[in-house]
Amino acid sequence: MAARAYASAAGLEFDSTTTRGVIVYEGAPSWTSRTPLMPVLPAFNDTPTAHKFSTSLTALVGGPHWEPVPLKVDHKMFVTMGMALDVCPSNTTCQGPPVGAKLSASMNNVSFMPPSSLSLLQAFFFNVRGVYTTDFPVKPPVQFDYTNPSINGDLPLLFAPKGTRITKLKFNSTVEMVMQNTAIIGAENHPMHLHGFDFHVLAQGFGNFNPATDTLKYNLFNPQIRHTIGVPVGGWAVIRFVANNPGVWFMHCHFDGHLPIGLATAFVVENGPTPETTLPPPPVDLPQC
Repeated sequence: MAARAYASAAGLEFDSTTTRGVIVYEGAPSWTSRTPLMPVLPAFNDTPTAHKFSTSLTALVGGPHWEPVPLKVDHKMFVTMGMALDVCPSNTTCQGPPVGAKLSASMNNVSFMPPSSLSLLQAFFFNVRGVYTTDFPVKPPVQFDYTNPSINGDLPLLFAPKGTRITKLKFNSTVEMVMQNTAIIGAENHPMHLHGFDFHVLAQGFGNFNPATDTLKYNLFNPQIRHTIGVPVGGWAVIRFVANNPGVWFMHCHFDGHLPIGLATAFVVENGPTPETTLPPPPVDLPQC
């Protein structure tokens, strides 16, 4: 068997090596005298094949780690995500991209900036104000044709302000998030990872998410359960999870280059009603910044 990378972004370097392995079954004839055949692999950018494979996965209902899909949703979010440019400098009218503009990234036009004085978790536990705000938008500030490459001519959409804006959730609430990729700067498959939780992947597709038709595609019986989902290039994915783990949990793109430029957000989950569902204090030997 063999595996290699799937890369949707045009013109960017990536590790193009192939990993290979040989499975030897008990009782099978000796393979040492045979040369294993290399399988025919799809192209690195074969999006239809990658999508067909990733969307064909389902959960084993009744299996040891299976959890039914929560049907009641308490907190709905529609989150656009993708690349951007740093905020337009105050000394320019931004009638064109400013000279020296740096690449950025955002979710709902918020480019995540980590705090510098205190961690999010410490600020939550000790109720320290001013480290973050809980006003991360539940929908993008502007609706547009998210996956149409011509949006790159709309300059205001290119700029994403920096901020430490996160979402506060009540313990045991159910969150549904539509993650919508955009074509700003360039469309790409973004592997989105959520710390602290597994989530159900209800549906995936290409183009702009249409609530009138795409909600009918939700798999509420045996959807795959994951903590990372590759949101289709120029498309969308819908996830649902129960916020039953108190604390502060990061959600971010798993591309190394996209995380530090702001393709991230976080959830603050309030304490539950029991000691077991309450965030414990930090350890006494917690390193100080």
